[in-house]
Amino acid sequence: MLSLLKKLEKIGCKWNEKELNEIDFYRLCKRHKITVIEMPIRVSGFYYSVLGRHYIAINSRLKQPKKLFVMFHEFAHFLMHAPDQGVTASFHGIGGKTRKESEADVFAACALVPRTVIESRTAQELIEEDGLPASLVAERLKIYRLHGF
Repeated sequence: MLSLLKKLEKIGCKWNEKELNEIDFYRLCKRHKITVIEMPIRVSGFYYSVLGRHYIAINSRLKQPKKLFVMFHEFAHFLMHAPDQGVTASFHGIGGKTRKESEADVFAACALVPRTVIESRTAQELIEEDGLPASLVAERLKIYRLHGF
């Protein structure tokens, strides 16, 4: 987890310091030359790389905040799991919960609900006032308890 935190400091997006939004997502993708495609697809989203080029596909039918979670989840696959060469694809919500999927979920949860928010608001406020899904709030609190960030 420490190598991940060091890597995140270098991307310069204030991850886990402020609530990241769609503008932040697109800015990061532009900086890292990731092509984002939004279209109606059967899965929530996926990251893939072909011949050194990187792509994120997002289901255009998703509503917020799930859409934003999927965006940052898929960006995390690029950031943490991008291959040096060859072809790869990572699909959100398909298959079992692997280490890579768990890491991408942690990245996305902290992007949407940073440490400052967890430390200053109650779970009930986040759910009732901010409209965050209870499952996201529970996951974020678990990350905070386990890792302290």
